[in-house]
Amino acid sequence: MPVGVLALQGDFREHAAVLHQLGAAPVEVRLPRQLAGVSHLIIPGGESTTIGRLLDRYEMLEPIRARAGHDLAIWGTCAGAILLARQVLDVKKGGQPTLAVMDITVRRNAYGSQLDSFETLLPIPLLGEPPLRGVFIRAPQIEMVGKEVEVLARLEDGAIVAARQGRLLVTTFHPELAADDRVHRYFLEL
Repeated sequence: MPVGVLALQGDFREHAAVLHQLGAAPVEVRLPRQLAGVSHLIIPGGESTTIGRLLDRYEMLEPIRARAGHDLAIWGTCAGAILLARQVLDVKKGGQPTLAVMDITVRRNAYGSQLDSFETLLPIPLLGEPPLRGVFIRAPQIEMVGKEVEVLARLEDGAIVAARQGRLLVTTFHPELAADDRVHRYFLEL
């Protein structure tokens, strides 16, 4: 199955490597025509403002929005979660192009700077045991979810770190860095 990995900026190579291990055929997506042949798209972690501006520059925003959640399953990790969110807090007006397709509100860099990045074990009931190693790098936090959104994982303090709305999935952490392919397998089933 061809699975798109948005390859404009960020850790797209790490996602592609996990997909290869699972027997999927990753396709690096940089232009609208490359999007046409995929049923799934991963928007990786990286710098959300840069990715958003590149999506705009390469005329990718509208083609992704048009298919989002319908005939295109999308998973946003970290910066990708910011790009999928309907509302993004702590952004200068006009400074963050987004897809705005998932009914969530996120706060950028919610845990602090790069120095405040951390790892923790995350229980994710739908993935079973053992808990997943969550790698949080300048991570956003999901502050609010709409009625159609299912919360999949929280930190011990209750902060939402994974959610799903139909065929849209977000994680504010980086499963591709955890040597655990369960979230990737879950996404491929959407």
